[in-house]
Amino acid sequence: MRPQEFTIKDLENFSGIKAHTIRIWEQRYGILSPDRTDTNIRKYNDKDLKSLLNISLLNSLGYKISNIAKLSDDQIREIINKHAHGNNTEEHFLHMLKISMLNYDEELFSNVIDPHVAEHGLEQTFRVMIMPFLMQIGLLWQSDSICPAQEHFISALIRQKLLFHIESVKVPLEQNKRPVVLFLPDLEIHELSLLMLHYILKLRGLRSILLSQSVPAEDLKQVAQRLGDVDFVSIFTTHPSTVMVPDYLKRLTRMFMDTDCHFHFTGYNLKGIKSPDTLYITLYGGIDDLLDGLKN
Repeated sequence: MRPQEFTIKDLENFSGIKAHTIRIWEQRYGILSPDRTDTNIRKYNDKDLKSLLNISLLNSLGYKISNIAKLSDDQIREIINKHAHGNNTEEHFLHMLKISMLNYDEELFSNVIDPHVAEHGLEQTFRVMIMPFLMQIGLLWQSDSICPAQEHFISALIRQKLLFHIESVKVPLEQNKRPVVLFLPDLEIHELSLLMLHYILKLRGLRSILLSQSVPAEDLKQVAQRLGDVDFVSIFTTHPSTVMVPDYLKRLTRMFMDTDCHFHFTGYNLKGIKSPDTLYITLYGGIDDLLDGLKN
């Protein structure tokens, strides 16, 4: 299989190190040895990207480039693991998570995430660490700077952490509260924010029922027939597409007009969409607004 290739601009986007600085580090310290095309354009491989992330992380921790260049790969990894929770800046955490993704390193991922959760709680960790990280790797994936397997790997680890903490919630249910049913529409598979929302609702003592990915609208009707009037909640990230959202909302309105169910929606694909002229569907600018809407 052909190894993945990166331009110097890819390395700059991924590491935050300016291309000019990368060239200087190459020339002075020999930290990278890229291949070159026939037109003398640098081409880097996966190992180069990992090395640069490791080097830039050590540099941010106060190590001089001249000293880092003398270290072996094993020595660099040992120092990084020692500092897994020794620095609490957002840049440090993001670098560590990127390295864990590139190396398929579950242990390093846990060494970064678990202490932060223990100190600040899962919700805060998700907001200040995981969401910014997911936004960055989403942009990198779209620009082909990472392979899909790396995104799948790190998403699976985040999902495992969320499910573990969801299972650990033992808050008694509030009485006389409507069930909240969490789902993603047809073809929508981006569930990590929905899982976090499930955790928050369970902490509040609500009966939160998780249907998760790609749920047909007809199935929601059957859920309502079984549970009665409920609050449905969803996050539109990629589906339905922005142009299809109005038709989807009209369809739900027709299906549930004879019930007292309510739909609460947020997500990227709702930007610029006006709330429908119905009491049954409310659109929110973000998850915090949606949570306030459920509370009220």
